[in-house]
Amino acid sequence: MGKYFGTDGVRGVANVELTAPMAYDIGAALAFSLSRRLGRKPRVCIGRDTRISGDMLECALAAGITACGGDVWLLGVMPTPAVAWLSREEQMDAGVVISASHNPFEHNGIKIFAGSGYKLDDDQEAEIEALMDHLPGEALRRDGELGRVYDSRAEGNARYAAYLRSLVQPREDGMKILIDCANGAASHTAREIFGAIGARCDFMACDPDGVNINNGCGSTHMEALRDAVRAGGYDLGVAFDGDADRCLLCDEQGRIIDGDDILALLAVYMQQKGTLKGGVVATILSNMGLAAYLRPYGIDVCAVGVGDRHVLEEMRRSGRNIGGEQSGHVILSDCATTGDGQLTALQFISMLREKGCRASELTAGIYHYPQIMRNVPAPNSIKKQVAGLPAIRALSEEITAAFGGEGRVVIRPSGTEALVRVMVEGSDPEKVRTLSAYAEEQVKAAIAAAAQA
Repeated sequence: MGKYFGTDGVRGVANVELTAPMAYDIGAALAFSLSRRLGRKPRVCIGRDTRISGDMLECALAAGITACGGDVWLLGVMPTPAVAWLSREEQMDAGVVISASHNPFEHNGIKIFAGSGYKLDDDQEAEIEALMDHLPGEALRRDGELGRVYDSRAEGNARYAAYLRSLVQPREDGMKILIDCANGAASHTAREIFGAIGARCDFMACDPDGVNINNGCGSTHMEALRDAVRAGGYDLGVAFDGDADRCLLCDEQGRIIDGDDILALLAVYMQQKGTLKGGVVATILSNMGLAAYLRPYGIDVCAVGVGDRHVLEEMRRSGRNIGGEQSGHVILSDCATTGDGQLTALQFISMLREKGCRASELTAGIYHYPQIMRNVPAPNSIKKQVAGLPAIRALSEEITAAFGGEGRVVIRPSGTEALVRVMVEGSDPEKVRTLSAYAEEQVKAAIAAAAQA
C-alpha cells in the first residue's frame, strides 16, 4: 500500500480524510500523468455509487481533470464493474469510480481503472501519489487547452445491462429470486438485468437516499434477505454490496452461500463444461474447505494476498479464468476485467437451472472449517505496522503451534478501514474460539503499545 492508495484505491471518511481538495488533486495528477504518457489530451470517465458525498467528490475530481487538460465523461450512479467495462468499450484512457464499496455511507473512496478495464498497477499509482504532493506548474492548462465535461448518464447503465443480458439465455421456469441491491449502484441496473432472464425477480433495498447504502442490507447485512427468502418461498436470495462488485447468496432455506462456495461450485461447473482454465485463484483468507472440496476434482487452488487486485494479477500471470474472495468478489475473466456481482449472480443462476436442483442440494457437499474473523480498531498510521511487530510474529507462531498443523492464523491490516483483521481457522471449533479471543486481546495490546511508542 502507498501513501494514499490502499488495496482498493484511496479510502476515508468523506470530508474528513477524503476531502474535495484531495479529490481535485487526484484528478489533476491523473490527468497530467496520462497526458505526459500519451502526448495528448486524455479521456476519463467517472462513475459513482449512491453516497451523498459522491456529488461533492465527482465535481472536485472532474475539476482536477479538466484543469489539467483532460476531458471527462460523467456516467452518474453506476456499478464499479460497469465503469471498468465502459472504460475499455469506449476506449477511454482511464475510468474512475467514486465508492467505498461495502463501507458505511459516511465513507467514500476513489479507485482508478486503466483504459484496458484493469486497475492501475503499483507504478502508476505511485506516480499519481508523487504528483499529488508535487504537481508541476506546467500541469495546469489555460485558454483552449482546458478540458471539457460531457454528460453520459443516460446511456451507460443501459449498455452495460444489455451486455450482461447477452451472456445468459432467458428461461421461463418459475424460478423465484429475491435480490437485495444494498441501496447502492445495483439499484440502477438490477431490474433491467434480472427482469429479462425469465425468472420471477423481486427486489429489496432498492431505494437509495444518499445515506442508506449498506445500512442493514446488502452483502454485509444479509439477515433481512435471509428471512424474506424463507418467508416468501424464494428459490434463491442475491445480495450485492454498495458498488455491486461483490455478490453473496442464500439458498431457499436462508443459508448463506459465500464467495468460497461460489468459487467452488462455479469452478466445477466450468470444468464440466470444458471452460475452466487452470485452477482457482483465491486468497489467504479463503476457508480451507474450498481446497478440500475441489481436490477430488483435480482442481488446484492458488492462494494470494488479500485484495481482488492480487487475485487478478495472479489470474493474468497464470492464465486462470476464475478467482475471488470469500467476501463475494468473484472474477470471471472470460467476461470481465474485475469482480462483478451481477455477472456472478447470473452465472450462478444459469448453473442452478442447468443442474435442475435446489441451491441447498448444490452446496451440500461443501464443508466449512470453523473460522472466526475479528476486527480490531487501529489508527491508519499504525495498522500497517502491526503484522511486522515482534510480538505479533511470536503470537502467530504460538497459535500455529497450538493447532498442531490443524489450523492457522492470519493477522493483517485492512486495506479499506482503520482496522487490523485477525482470522483464526482450524478443525477444532472450541480451539478456534479460544485462540481467536486470545489473539484479539494480544493484538489489542500490541496496538496500544505501538500507539504509545
